[in-house]
Amino acid sequence: MFFIDFRNFISIFMINDVDLRLLFESVLDTAVDGIIIIDAKGIVINVNQAVVRLFEYQKSEVIGQNVRMLMNRDDASKHDQYLERYNQTKEARVIGIGRQVIARAKSGNLFPVQLAVSEVMLNDRIIFTGIIHDLSDISKALDDLEELNRELDKRVVDRTYQVEKVVNQLLSTNNKLKKEVKERVEAEQLLRQKEEELQKALSSERVLNELKSRFVSTASHEFRTPLATILSSASIILKYTKEEEQVNREKHVSKIKNAVNHLTGLLNDFLSLSRLEEGRVNIMEEQVSLASVLEEVREDLSGVKKQNQEIVFSPDSSFEVNTDKHILKNILFNILSNAIKYSDTNIDAVINPQEEGFCISIADKGIGIPNDDQRHLFTRFFRATNVGNVQGTGLGLNIVKRYCELIGATIDIQSEYGEGTTVNIIIPKYFNHKRDEENSGH
Repeated sequence: MFFIDFRNFISIFMINDVDLRLLFESVLDTAVDGIIIIDAKGIVINVNQAVVRLFEYQKSEVIGQNVRMLMNRDDASKHDQYLERYNQTKEARVIGIGRQVIARAKSGNLFPVQLAVSEVMLNDRIIFTGIIHDLSDISKALDDLEELNRELDKRVVDRTYQVEKVVNQLLSTNNKLKKEVKERVEAEQLLRQKEEELQKALSSERVLNELKSRFVSTASHEFRTPLATILSSASIILKYTKEEEQVNREKHVSKIKNAVNHLTGLLNDFLSLSRLEEGRVNIMEEQVSLASVLEEVREDLSGVKKQNQEIVFSPDSSFEVNTDKHILKNILFNILSNAIKYSDTNIDAVINPQEEGFCISIADKGIGIPNDDQRHLFTRFFRATNVGNVQGTGLGLNIVKRYCELIGATIDIQSEYGEGTTVNIIIPKYFNHKRDEENSGH
């Protein structure tokens, strides 16, 4: 808030009243901002050309009128009250402070202005001078800036949405690709698994066909020879009708018995193999005396032994084991019959106690097994290259090994070509087949 004393102004510059008026009018009209002079009641005393330009009124239309005509409705309704309160209290709210207000032109157009009001003392008369600076360009620039900001915000939102959309599409595509890759990997793994299963099936089929071929070849050969012997001996026996030909009859009867025993052995081998393949071998555990089992096997082999050939047991002791007697007899019968076939001398069967069982060693001094053949000893239908015309199916040792596995026994064969063979069978003393099955989860 400030005061101007025109009397001092005149005295300093030595200006008369007429010149002062002209000077004052010139200053007003050349001012860039609008200038409005009102009295204490708000009546317009004078305005400059800038006000005419801003408010679209002529001077004559404004001078003598209340300044409210240049205000918006809200400010106009409060102006007289505000002016009266100021005159009484000198409490300024706009005067000497300045603020941004909304002005109203003759056309009704509203526009923003910066208003600065000052109080002037003239010959004890109070007048108010308002300087008005048009803010339309600034306001428009601010509005444009705000609109630009809104547009930028909208573009940012739109661009963010587009980016999110693209990212979501990429994530969706990535997930689909991951799923497709996973499905393809699983399909490839399944295909490889099927191929492996097919290869195994084909391999098993080839092995089965090979086994069938071997079986047919072996069976036809092995059955043909004893059957031919039986047929031939039976025919010859019919010719020996006289009493003195009894010796000849007995010789051919012996051949028939041997042939029948051989056929029985063949059938037992094939039957044992079939039961093992189908898993139809039941384990019957009992306390078994090794000496008694060996004696029974020796008795069963009495008709198969060669002349002057014996099976010698040592030591003569009644060792006992918990096992399947029938399977143990089949194991010992097969091993001892092989020793009889491939040897002309006695066979030794030695029982040696061990920490957790017994070892039965069966040794012969026969033809032995070539070194190159020993790795195939437990292969089905395999026969050593030096067996010559000795009859056999090549199933015996395969069956023996599988029987040993059933009762928890182990088998080991040591042989030297031309020197003989020793078979060691280790039988556990307290083998329990049912307990082993439970422990294995079966």
